Amino acid sequence: MYNEEIAIISQAILNEVEGSEFYKLASARAVSEGTKEALMQLSNEEMQHADYLKKLWKYITGGGEFSLDSVLESGILIPSPEIYKWGKVGKESLETAMSVYSIGMQMEKDSIKFYENAKLKSLSLPVAKFFDLLIKWEYVHLEQFENQYKMLTEEWWAEQGYAPF
Repeated sequence: MYNEEIAIISQAILNEVEGSEFYKLASARAVSEGTKEALMQLSNEEMQHADYLKKLWKYITGGGEFSLDSVLESGILIPSPEIYKWGKVGKESLETAMSVYSIGMQMEKDSIKFYENAKLKSLSLPVAKFFDLLIKWEYVHLEQFENQYKMLTEEWWAEQGYAPF
């Protein structure tokens, strides 16, 4: 019925699980509790995305018509960019934190591209709207990472005693 959509959604579930595992591993290596908490929160959000995608997969493979409202009836909203308390993120290892955020930015960019392409291939308007929602969530994460990375970069430059400007 929707073989291409099923394949795309299956890959999307794997992508979200891999993202969750990355943030979980990064959390385990974090030094400060604030950093650990922020990364675990990201891990949990990625698993939440996977759970929504699993619901979508069940609707499509069950032959039913997908309804965005039925998946989102739990009341989940796109998190505000203030969801993380970045001030609690530790600065003990700027290089490690910068690496995590740099990788995170690339992962979020890749997710955005993946969902944009999935939306274009979607045969169902409600499914396409669901991909729009996932794109918005990934943009929120990307914005958070970009802001944090910029702040850490400036701090790292200051600690090194130079600035490129």
